[in-house]
Amino acid sequence: MADFYVSWDEYHQDIEKLAIQIYESGWEFNQIVCLAKGGLRVGDVLCRLFDVPLAILSTASYGGADGRTRGTITFSRDLSMTALGLGSQVLLVDDLVDSGHSLERSIGWLKHKYGFSIDEIRTAVLWYKADSIIKPDYHVVYLPDNPWIHQPFEKYETMDLPTLVANHQAHSEAVV
Repeated sequence: MADFYVSWDEYHQDIEKLAIQIYESGWEFNQIVCLAKGGLRVGDVLCRLFDVPLAILSTASYGGADGRTRGTITFSRDLSMTALGLGSQVLLVDDLVDSGHSLERSIGWLKHKYGFSIDEIRTAVLWYKADSIIKPDYHVVYLPDNPWIHQPFEKYETMDLPTLVANHQAHSEAVV
């Protein structure tokens, strides 16, 4: 299982490919729910392109020293959203589906909390791993060998602010 590295350009291109796939499917939805943190950027771009409200469901399931230890999933108490209610046709987005447990449990959470207003939920991710117990309705890349995905923003998870300041100062001095 080799690691899978994604650049910023590839990341944004994959979000655009996902948007095209959803658009070409002809499915009309009136709400996007993104799983935070990973689905935030995906949800942000999709809500802008499709011009539908975005709601955020904060979740956490990975931890440990290297951030690769899967634990039990924790959900926020409620959705963060600006609309008065949740739409009836919900597109649930995340960056990837690894084991599938988080995505499956998130669907259950939405149905439990908002089932009275939801007619249909479909799922969309950038990367779909073979080990997943759930197949997303939309995905860009299928990964049959279940690699660890290195996303371009991961550097901020191990960087501290003094290092960031020092890097920017060194860069500024080099430019002068």
